[in-house]
Amino acid sequence: MENKNEIDLEQYAKEGKEVPKGHHYIILVDRQKYTVKEECMTGKDILTLAGKVPVERFQLNQRFKGGKVVKVGYDQKVCFTEPGIEKFMTIPLDQTEGGK
Repeated sequence: MENKNEIDLEQYAKEGKEVPKGHHYIILVDRQKYTVKEECMTGKDILTLAGKVPVERFQLNQRFKGGKVVKVGYDQKVCFTEPGIEKFMTIPLDQTEGGK
């Protein structure tokens, strides 16, 4: 059962509802749901929450309703009250520097 103080971002985006401030937010990162108390987090914080450490080995993308995908920088702040956020996806970065 969903707690009325927890806002499921994916659900709100699909229904086109405005996300209210001052709640806990359920964010989806790589098909895994996390409940966060913060209204805004950095890309680094989201990667760390999802266990993607060291964060420098991953890229974080934010997906919006309608399929738009935007890269999130490590120090970039994401506010979950921004309309249309569906989920976050991580991409492992190739560690091929240093020759083959």
